[in-house]
Amino acid sequence: MDKKQQQLNRRSFIKQTAGGAALLAAASAFPTIVPASVFGKNAPSNRIHIGQIGFGRIAKSHDLPEILKHEFIRVVAVADVDRNRLAAGKEWLEQQQAAKTGGKSPVDVKTYGDYRDLITDKDVDAVVISTPDHWHAQPAMEAAVAGKHVYMQKPTSLTIKEGRMMADMVSRKGIVFQLGSQQRSINPWPQFRRACELVRNGRIGIVRRVIIGLPGDPAGGNPAEMPVPENLDYDRWLGSTPLVPYTLDRVHSQTDIYERPGWLRCEQFGAGMITGWGSHHIDIAHWGLNTELTGPLEAEGRATFPTSGLWDVHGDFEVEMRYPGDVVMQISGAYPNGVRFEGTEGWVFVSRGDVGVTATDPGASGKENEAFKASNSKILNSVIGENEIQLYESPEQHTNWLECIRSGKQTISHVEIAHRSGSACLIAHAAMKLGRRLRWDANKEVFIGDDEANALLARPQRAPYGTEYVTE
Repeated sequence: MDKKQQQLNRRSFIKQTAGGAALLAAASAFPTIVPASVFGKNAPSNRIHIGQIGFGRIAKSHDLPEILKHEFIRVVAVADVDRNRLAAGKEWLEQQQAAKTGGKSPVDVKTYGDYRDLITDKDVDAVVISTPDHWHAQPAMEAAVAGKHVYMQKPTSLTIKEGRMMADMVSRKGIVFQLGSQQRSINPWPQFRRACELVRNGRIGIVRRVIIGLPGDPAGGNPAEMPVPENLDYDRWLGSTPLVPYTLDRVHSQTDIYERPGWLRCEQFGAGMITGWGSHHIDIAHWGLNTELTGPLEAEGRATFPTSGLWDVHGDFEVEMRYPGDVVMQISGAYPNGVRFEGTEGWVFVSRGDVGVTATDPGASGKENEAFKASNSKILNSVIGENEIQLYESPEQHTNWLECIRSGKQTISHVEIAHRSGSACLIAHAAMKLGRRLRWDANKEVFIGDDEANALLARPQRAPYGTEYVTE
């Protein structure tokens, strides 16, 4: 099929999807989930049907196990561009759901090589997007157009421009969106909310500095071209990014789903650890500073980038950003992995301790500092009064999303919060790439008087893929 025909097919899909969204909008005036009081909270009419987009290490080790804990959900479909992972996903999901019922799986999980077919499946109410970073914003937008609720792994986007496009689309469509910023939730790390609440209520005085420690990535990777595996739709996997030869270290393991994939170390598909772990820690810094819906005023950075091998994301780095109130944020791998708020009357440090999302994450080596400490024990033991700032309390990130789908309330990591934390990471990355101070206009989302920096706000998108090809 030539590119012109692909574009025609793509437009046809978008029109069909937009039509479906209109029907869903019309139906939204009536309840689609019967209240638990009618038939019981786990009645068939009260269930939420989930479609899983991407079946890799994060989906299998984190997203799906948390989703499957809930009796009122069914995972009814899975999509992946790798047929081996697709088959593995179906088998695993049916086994897990059969175990919950003590017998046969309650669903015959559908499989899709193209996630767009999953999104238009009338049996799917909501989707979980656990794909590589360059495949976050577009499926989230298309799911929103189709009226599907979205849980999405961080970061929000490959660029600030496509992140804004996604946030605007999600907001217009009114679907329930949650970002996988699980450090905000009580389970498994209640210390992050507690630290931010202490800071917001002045327990360390006026905040002057935030220090964030997060690692870089090593150089390496085999750039030699290899035959594309028969089970992989490589063109679709590349998506909106440039067409480049296949090599194993650019994509993901063909034998071990839990192995840290090579794409995480390629700038074509992301920005490295500044967005990988930065999305978590900068988000917590924003929560504590009450800058969740804005961003920095300035950023300056420097970093080392590999000069050989396949992997080209940053290694050692340091970034300094200035926020309203003359607060300075310093980010570097030279600091302990975590977030330290420093104020005029003390400091608070918070981290995950020796825990990572997966065993292959940098920073999960068991060498981290204590998960929660302060300059004075009185700070940690301080009681937050009824009339003080009480931050949003989420039991667990996926649980919060599912509860908000049922209640219609806003999630703890809604799309604008998600976009702003992701944008701050990308602003830091731009400063690292250019090696000089940049000024940022958080309202217009542009660098002030800097054409070279503004050129980094977007990337060319390879048709027929990309956020630019999504319409309502």
